[in-house]
Amino acid sequence: MQKQSRFTLNIDEYGQAAFPPEIIESFGFAPGAQLLIEKQSTGLFIHRPTSHLGKVYIEPTNQCNLKCLTCIRNAWNEPAGWMSEITFKGIISGLNEIQPVPTIFFGGYGEPLFHPRIVDMVTQARNIGAAVELITNGILLSKEMSKQLIDAGISTLWVSLDGAKPESYADVRASESFDTILKNILEFRDLRGKVQNNCPEIGIAFVAMKRNITDLPSLVRLSTQLGASQYMVTNILPHTREMCSEALYYQTMSQYTSMASYWLPHVNLPRIDINDITSMPLYKTLRADYNISINGMPVNTSLNRCPFIEKGAMAIRWNGDVSPCLPLMHNHTSYLDGRERTVKKYLIGNINNHSVMDLWQDKAYAEFRARVQQFDFSPCTLCGGCDLSETNEKDCYGNNFPTCGGCLWAQGLIQCP
Repeated sequence: MQKQSRFTLNIDEYGQAAFPPEIIESFGFAPGAQLLIEKQSTGLFIHRPTSHLGKVYIEPTNQCNLKCLTCIRNAWNEPAGWMSEITFKGIISGLNEIQPVPTIFFGGYGEPLFHPRIVDMVTQARNIGAAVELITNGILLSKEMSKQLIDAGISTLWVSLDGAKPESYADVRASESFDTILKNILEFRDLRGKVQNNCPEIGIAFVAMKRNITDLPSLVRLSTQLGASQYMVTNILPHTREMCSEALYYQTMSQYTSMASYWLPHVNLPRIDINDITSMPLYKTLRADYNISINGMPVNTSLNRCPFIEKGAMAIRWNGDVSPCLPLMHNHTSYLDGRERTVKKYLIGNINNHSVMDLWQDKAYAEFRARVQQFDFSPCTLCGGCDLSETNEKDCYGNNFPTCGGCLWAQGLIQCP
C-alpha cells in the first residue's frame, strides 16, 4: 500500500499552523522546534528540524570481503575492527529511550554481513521497534542468512550491484561472484515472498561511472526480475587519481551553479516522451548554459542541502565513535574535480562513554547541524580551487573545521540509502 504523502496543514484564527499528529511525530515538529522554510518556484520546502534524530547509521565493521576499485579503503590508513557487543548494547539502550525510535541502517565502510553477530544486531534493533535497513555486497547473503534476516524482521535489504553482467561487475568489484549474488537475491526474494506484502523490500544501489553506465538500463530491468522496488544511483567519489577519469559529473558540477547562472535564461520543460524524435533536441537543450526546470522543478542548480541533516541522521563507527555523517566517519583522501582533497574525520564523542541523546544534544554538535542546514560555506565544488579547498578544515568564508563546501553529497552528486 502506498504511504500517504499529502496532508492538510490547518491555519487557526490566530494565523498559527497546526501540523497533523503523524507529521509532528515522524519529523520532530515538537513545540519549540525551529523549522527552516525555503521558498521555491513551486512552493515552500520545509526542512526537518535539526533537533530531531530520525536515522542512525551503524557500522558493524569496516572490514570487507572485496577489494573494489571504488573503495575508500584504497586511500586510508584506518585501523580495522568489529563493533563489540557492549558498544552495540549501549546504542540500543540509548535509542530505546527515544520516541519514535529512529530508523537503524547497518552500513558504513565495510560489509555488515561480515560481522558474526549481525543477525542478533538486527533482532535487537527490531525488538525496540526500529525500522531496520542493511546494505550488503550480496556475496555472504546465503539462503540461511536470508532466512535469518527475514525472521529477525529486517525492513529493507540493499544490495550493491555495479554491473548488469559478470564482466562489467568483475571490472569494478574485482570479483567473479556476480552469478552467486544474483542467486542469493533470488533466494531472498522467494523467501520473503512467503511473508505478507512481499516484505522486506529489496533495494539495488549502483555506482555510476564511465566504465559501467551503459549497464544501467539492463540493471534496472534485471533488478525488477530480482524483486527490487527501490533503485539508488550514485556517482563515484574518486579516492585515487586513476578513478578521476571515471566521474560523470564534472560538467554538472561546474555549470549552472555560479552566480552568473542567475542571469541566464530559465527554461521550464514539460514532461515529455523520450524517443528518437525528442532525444537529441532535449540533449542539446540540457547541455546548453540555461537554468533548466522540468515541470517547475530545477534540475541543474546547486543544492547546498546535506542529505544526512535532512534525514536527521548520525553515524556510529564500529568502535563507538559518533560522527554527523558517513563522509566524516573516517580520515580519507578523495579528489574534487581532479584535485586531491584530504577529509579529516569529525567525531562528537564515543557511545561507550556517553548516551546517544547526550551526544545528539551536545551543544557543539547541535550548532554544527544548524550551520550545515543553513549551508553558508564557500562553494568549493564549483570555484577554481584555492589551497583551502584541499581540506575540510577552513574555507574562504571564514568557517573553521569541519567545513562542508566541498562535499559532493550536499550537491546531490553522491548518494547513500
